[in-house]
Amino acid sequence: MKLLIQNGRDVHPVTGTVVLQDLLIDNGVFAMMERGIETEYDQLIDATGLTVAPGLVDMHVHLRDPGLTYQEDILTGCAAAARGGVTSMACMANTSPAVDCPEQVRYVLARAGEACGVQVHPVAAVSYGLRGEEPTDAEALKAAGAVALSDDGNNVDNANLMRDVLIRAQGLDLPVLCHCEDTTMVTGRAVNEGSVSRQLWLEGRPAIAEEIMVMRDAMLAEETGAHVHICHVSTARSVDIIRKMKKKGVGITCETCPQYFTLTEDEVLTQGSMARVNPPLRTKTDVQGILAGLKDGTIDAIATDHAPHSAEEKARPLTRAPSGMVGLETSLALALTRLYHTGKMDLPAIIRRMSTNPADILKLSRGHMSIGAAGDLVIFDPDEEWTVDPEQFASKGRNTPFAGWKVKGKVKYTIVKGQVIYQER
Repeated sequence: MKLLIQNGRDVHPVTGTVVLQDLLIDNGVFAMMERGIETEYDQLIDATGLTVAPGLVDMHVHLRDPGLTYQEDILTGCAAAARGGVTSMACMANTSPAVDCPEQVRYVLARAGEACGVQVHPVAAVSYGLRGEEPTDAEALKAAGAVALSDDGNNVDNANLMRDVLIRAQGLDLPVLCHCEDTTMVTGRAVNEGSVSRQLWLEGRPAIAEEIMVMRDAMLAEETGAHVHICHVSTARSVDIIRKMKKKGVGITCETCPQYFTLTEDEVLTQGSMARVNPPLRTKTDVQGILAGLKDGTIDAIATDHAPHSAEEKARPLTRAPSGMVGLETSLALALTRLYHTGKMDLPAIIRRMSTNPADILKLSRGHMSIGAAGDLVIFDPDEEWTVDPEQFASKGRNTPFAGWKVKGKVKYTIVKGQVIYQER
């Protein structure tokens, strides 16, 4: 199977360049990359006026499968990913039952093999049942196909357990993805501690609850030599801590999500539970800190923390509704709208954080456009404006605070190993 893509503006995130170039994908890998390719092909895409980039790698999604498939399942999650230009994604372990044994890892991989072609990489639990009491068998989980360990959704409060896990993970060359919020400071609290929590007469989730754990896990990474990855960074001070630890040479990486560089806590006043996420939306100062971290490279990746819930669950009062929002189908458009079209970041820098860097963190052979590399691509129009309509999502989840937003950047094709798995109709 030969796929020829002509006349596209190709984004090369590693070199930081955008070039007018043709691409030939043959037998699933890039075979030619140059102007004016003349060769036989099985399928042709004319990408005139469009941007061609490595397929997005979303390193933080919740597919709810097994056990919570009324919210999402692997098939619908993959369909949503394809519509958003995501060709590979890592799914978290907080399912029911948790992905804490090799059998569950193999189940996820088997189900993913029945989906549309998006590559699904299971993240296995740090502790059995995500209870933070007994570490899982990391070696067996990696052998089954897990690409990382995480109790995401729960902070690992026990520092001794976390240290032991990091020592084991370091020997296995497995990253540990950390949900950083001190449980004792946030349990039962729906919104950021600040002006909004005071207006609503609610106990808030303080920023320091995140920052304490970011510092702890960074120090444990320094002491053990393990690779710690901080999930969904939401505060300016967390960014500062990570920046300083990186300068010391600590093995730490981190991600943020579109909501944390786009929205503030004020969104809760108008959208209620639809704007409830963990960690919570923060202040304007925090948004500026996140943007600074993205621009200077402190923040390595943009992930979605895609967290689907049913309409009934999100319709509950703010204090009883579950946290989370969907993001697979809007992440690229939000990044382009808020970062590219405002002049804050160029296209190679954005794609590096949405494709190349997350692939490298998880040690996936994805996110690069080079001869012999996997032929995974997203083709999009960075200037096309559209309105976010959750009723059109492929995901089962409709829980997004971005409903009705006008955004710029429309996915036209998603390609995995030279196969078109999504094409806008």
